[in-house]
Amino acid sequence: MAIPEAFIDELVARNEISDVVSSYVHLTRKGNNLWGLCPFHNEKTPSFSVAPEKQIYHCFGCGKGGGVISFIMEMENLPFVEAVRFLAQRSGMEMPEQGENEGYRRRRERLLALNKDAARFFHEKLRAPEGRAGAEYLFQKRGLSPGVVTRFGLGVAPEGWDNLIQAMMEKGYTKRELLDAGLAVDNKKGRIYDRFRNRVMFPIIDLRGEVIGFGGRVLDDSTPKYLNSPDTVIYNKSRNLFALNIAKKSKQGRIILTEGYMDTLSLHQAGFDCAVASLGTSLTQEHAQLLSRYTKEAVIAYDGDGAGMKAAQRAIPILEKTGIQVKVLQMRGAKDPDEFIKKYGREAFAKLLDQSENHIEYRLRQIQVKYDLSDDAQKVEFLRESAAMLSTLPSPVEREIYGGRAAQAAGISPQAMAQEIQREYQRRLRQAKKQQERRDLTPAAQLQPREYGIRYPNMRSGRAEEGVLRLMLLEPALFRESESLTPEQFSVPVLGRVYALLRQRFLEGRSTQLAALAGELTSEEMSFLAGVLEKPESLAHSQQALRDYIAIIQTEALKRAGESAVDPLLAAAEKFREKKAYGG
Repeated sequence: MAIPEAFIDELVARNEISDVVSSYVHLTRKGNNLWGLCPFHNEKTPSFSVAPEKQIYHCFGCGKGGGVISFIMEMENLPFVEAVRFLAQRSGMEMPEQGENEGYRRRRERLLALNKDAARFFHEKLRAPEGRAGAEYLFQKRGLSPGVVTRFGLGVAPEGWDNLIQAMMEKGYTKRELLDAGLAVDNKKGRIYDRFRNRVMFPIIDLRGEVIGFGGRVLDDSTPKYLNSPDTVIYNKSRNLFALNIAKKSKQGRIILTEGYMDTLSLHQAGFDCAVASLGTSLTQEHAQLLSRYTKEAVIAYDGDGAGMKAAQRAIPILEKTGIQVKVLQMRGAKDPDEFIKKYGREAFAKLLDQSENHIEYRLRQIQVKYDLSDDAQKVEFLRESAAMLSTLPSPVEREIYGGRAAQAAGISPQAMAQEIQREYQRRLRQAKKQQERRDLTPAAQLQPREYGIRYPNMRSGRAEEGVLRLMLLEPALFRESESLTPEQFSVPVLGRVYALLRQRFLEGRSTQLAALAGELTSEEMSFLAGVLEKPESLAHSQQALRDYIAIIQTEALKRAGESAVDPLLAAAEKFREKKAYGG
């Protein structure tokens, strides 16, 4: 490794996993572990576990797992070296700069510099003759002030195939760098050309103030209307939000979520500096986690059309899962915030903002408008759909209050509606219980871990190999008793490789925590191993259990090697282990 292993060991020791994870996920202790809602997929029941004793995290829902470095790699969308740098800064450690790390760092900084120079190029073109159409669009058609245009660094990509390429190459950037940054595109003939042409340009700036990508709106009838940078080593659209670098500093106590750049810019110009927009994609769990660091309240201000309402319905549970209080803005007389402010002014929008419905009222009303409540059959369907939605609310008080409103709308008694909600609630509980029982009864160790692309050619040996790793990670002193076991005897290559890495670390007096291997293993391998470590393992008879596991591994290795004679002592040990089942 280019980063000294001693540095990684100290980094892991200084960044206790529950401290790091709790800054992103609300954790509650249950038994030896801490539990919360998984930040990597949408769920209502906590299946995300942090084990302080093992210094690992593991989600029983989506399967992601690993140590503290892996967690930061996933949450912040960072490669290994940058995740180490992130944790080093967090714990006050000075990052060593050497070898391949420095090479990667230089490449990343080079792309960031290229994006910054490209943003300057686009901004300067607003004042040039070839940028007149873009200037007219921003200043006259959309009514943006020079101050807003400058603050957000807006610009224009002029017509032509290689204006940006030529300008950036004169500054010393290469065609390869332009392609890597997503600023250029190549065709089948090997020719490269500007990705953004004849478009108004919106630089995308991350929380550190770096230009990481661009969005471009076409100035003619070309398609697509909006074009965004592709994902690159410095940009991921699912983990960044337009204008969050400014909105995170807002004192307004909320975040306003819009569907596009212009709505966000219009709100900022009107004094609502807490507006943000997603970048050509629906709101993701990563977006919600990002927002939860800066606000306790989010107001969804999407367009009032069908697509906007569907997007709001999708966004509500994603935001709610992070603990954010969700409200929905209802605009009448305008299709979006930009148009509303232009027609009715800032004060009217501020009043509308304060009158935002909470997400339950909004969802209930969206259900109600689908049915004719004067028709008994439709009334029943309205009540059933409302009960299904209200049964998902965790608070019995909320279920009662909003159940009463649905009952009033349909003209039935609150008691009848409460019974329907309770029946649906109990049905959901039974369904969740059955799913959990199914998971509990499934012998996970006997299942092939298909989700990680790792196969067990010998299930019997594979289970024993898992057991060896669990024992040694829980009780590293057991490495002294594994001299006869070699990595080559493992049937699952990744388990053998991890055994070799950990044994070598133990012999050299270094950390044997799984977290320290983040630079040696892929994210899939780390998730797989976290799942292995989360399986139960008793240390009551650890030495005997280790000997039995080793006996199984070596016996199966002999069988694979074609040995006909099996040591009777090894066979006896296998039977003894099966009989006693030492926590395995």
